[in-house]
Amino acid sequence: MAHPRPTPRVRRRAALAASGWIALAATAFPGGSPLRWIPVLAFVVLAPGLALMLPQPPGLRPGARLEALALAAPVSLSVATLAATTLFLTKSFSPTVFLVALALFVSVAAALPGVPLPAATRGAVERDGAGHRSPIRTARQDTP
Repeated sequence: MAHPRPTPRVRRRAALAASGWIALAATAFPGGSPLRWIPVLAFVVLAPGLALMLPQPPGLRPGARLEALALAAPVSLSVATLAATTLFLTKSFSPTVFLVALALFVSVAAALPGVPLPAATRGAVERDGAGHRSPIRTARQDTP
């Protein structure tokens, strides 16, 4: 019995959800090792924002995709700051707890639909046909 192969979108979401747990596993390496700090830094700086921004509808123009990537780092740093501040205020901050909290957040966010982007709502979604007419324009032309 053949199992269905996951789509590239599902594989990206699964890789994003696994990235936090990989970063947490990388903390087992010695303190100054690049094998430790590179995955952790990349995860903290990019993964929460990508988990919130990437599951976008298909057919977006490159501008909307670029917008998602440009927003990923600031959104990630904002989520990381909120998580760290919450952990400090509850007197439970440690690097391990911080990474576990972010990894849980990314795992859940990767399974949910993405935040709609302004470029996608401004018409950055490609049109199916060249002669596509919007209903608003058609209604204006039909009225005397």
